[in-house]
Amino acid sequence: MSKGSESPTRRFSKWLTGGVLLALILIPLAGFTGAQLENNDAFCASCHTEPESAYVDRSHAGTAVDLASFHSGEGTRCIDCHSGEGVNGRLHAMTLGGRDALKFVSGSYPQPAPLTHPIGDDKCLKCHSGIANKRSFENHFHVFLPEWQQMTDNAATCVDCHQSHTTNGQTQIAFLNEQQTVQNCNGCHQVIGEG
Repeated sequence: MSKGSESPTRRFSKWLTGGVLLALILIPLAGFTGAQLENNDAFCASCHTEPESAYVDRSHAGTAVDLASFHSGEGTRCIDCHSGEGVNGRLHAMTLGGRDALKFVSGSYPQPAPLTHPIGDDKCLKCHSGIANKRSFENHFHVFLPEWQQMTDNAATCVDCHQSHTTNGQTQIAFLNEQQTVQNCNGCHQVIGEG
């Protein structure tokens, strides 16, 4: 059978096989490239222009003025807080990043960039898992936070007190804004009947 007389099914099969082989090469290459790029805070800020570029600029200034710039000084990258644990966490972050990249390229990415996926406690607990083990009066809010979260959907989360990108916190108390933190404390005490 000559090439021109090849059946449509056979031609389709060849195209499909070629497409699958190309995908098997390009997808891991794109994933590896994306994983390398997302490790660079400046790359993240190149699409997430405002307010994220301000955070990156502050973190590279060398002086900790918020919790994020403090963490950056410790070697923490954007992706370390903005992805879940393990391969699944990174894949989820890369999926969201890919979606955002498509929106950015198409011109439909809003500026300033809104926070659409808040940081969950699981992101903080990747590094700070032992915080609830320190049982003392000064740490009672961390010890009882999981119980409060089980009681109501309106319970505080880590980032309700520890806002990483605001500059209105006090350095001596780990960049917490005392007034805002006290409001969160009162919310818990009201749930347990002490407010």
